[in-house]
Amino acid sequence: MPKIVHFEVSCDYIERASKFYSEVFGWEIEEGEEPDSYWYISPESDDPYEVTGGLMARAFPSDSTINTFEVESIDSYAKRITEAGGKVIAPKISIPGVGYLVYCHDTEGNTFGITEFDESAP
Repeated sequence: MPKIVHFEVSCDYIERASKFYSEVFGWEIEEGEEPDSYWYISPESDDPYEVTGGLMARAFPSDSTINTFEVESIDSYAKRITEAGGKVIAPKISIPGVGYLVYCHDTEGNTFGITEFDESAP
């Protein structure tokens, strides 16, 4: 199955989004040298399969990115997301035999998901 190798998140305020994602996921984010307001999200290791990403200025109101991130504890991360200024927009749902899923908004209004794998989920 294909895997995500890079993602981009559209932002109205890149510095605010950088702060949010750094606080929630501990990402290292660096401003690019290009004049187009592109900030790089770097992998934490030299693992060739690690996903890279970027934050970019929103060009159109409908620009967004939806990716789902695996977390160890969905409840813990939902709390961290709200504490960092984001919102949980859909309650935790159970996917039988897979785990749990929650949809959220970041500080820029982008939708993303968090999932906790748990094969014993009802």
